[in-house]
Amino acid sequence: MQFTLPDLIPLCPFPWATSPHYKKAGAESAAWIDSYNIFSNRKRAFFVQSSNELLVSHVYSYAGYEEFRTCCDFVNLLFVVDEISDDQSGSGARETGDSFLRAMLDTACDGSVLSQITKQFKERFVSKAGPNTRRRFMGHCVKYIEAVTKEAELREAAEVLDLRSYETLRRENSAVRLCFGLFEYILGIDLPDETFEDPLFMRIYWAAADMVCWSNDVYSYNMEQAKGHTGNNYVTVVMQAMDLNLQEASDYIGFIFCSLMKEFLEGKSQLRSRSLHPDAAVNAYISALEHWVIGNLIWSFESRRYFGMEHYDVKATRVVTLKSREAEIKI
Repeated sequence: MQFTLPDLIPLCPFPWATSPHYKKAGAESAAWIDSYNIFSNRKRAFFVQSSNELLVSHVYSYAGYEEFRTCCDFVNLLFVVDEISDDQSGSGARETGDSFLRAMLDTACDGSVLSQITKQFKERFVSKAGPNTRRRFMGHCVKYIEAVTKEAELREAAEVLDLRSYETLRRENSAVRLCFGLFEYILGIDLPDETFEDPLFMRIYWAAADMVCWSNDVYSYNMEQAKGHTGNNYVTVVMQAMDLNLQEASDYIGFIFCSLMKEFLEGKSQLRSRSLHPDAAVNAYISALEHWVIGNLIWSFESRRYFGMEHYDVKATRVVTLKSREAEIKI
């Protein structure tokens, strides 16, 4: 009934901070989402305890006020998409995703609440993002919805993917690439496609993305299993693929995280040593990756999203007691 989390924070040698804009801009964004009356009381309580704005304050702590508010709006928007699709079949998730994409890619609004929220975020984002950033971001939106729909189909079929297939899916349905896509908007840069075609740069990029995905999966496992959503989790995939128990799978994820951190740091060192004139924009982007990795870890224990009222106890002991299966919750 219990398992111990891997000790990930000591493996992460990056500094972290909290945005000075957290209280004001975060409260504005939370009130903005709440004004649409999207959630049932139970879902709204979960939204509040997730502290999305606190996550933004750590992972984008360097953002200016306007950019920080936009990031809060986007992370809250992702929460809405995730919570709606979590209770849907494959076809239902596709309808939700199509509403999101129509608002993100087109000029028209279909009138739904999700479309209205998405359109407002888009207006803030495109006003400052460069053309390369916008194009890449919209492409990631399409892949994100495809992956979220696939996740819903797998949940409906009670199917668990193999390791390689899950890794590919999780990189997209986690929305981590969308969150990384905000870096250039915040920093006022617009990297060329050649940067994202550089194998060494992408080695660093994917190491950071996977560290976020796998840490989220092991932290969220108890919450997901209580909902009956264990199939879309690296813990479950590892247990099934490698014939491990829960504790062994948790330990294995700690080992993988350590390997990914080593890969990130080695790649960063190699990238900087191969040029006498390091690209300041690329360096800023890599620093933003570091903020996301460490900020996500810190937030996971400050928020009640994964560990409820016991989040500080879990941080101190790393011991998680499995919860009983929850009754079905409607959004």
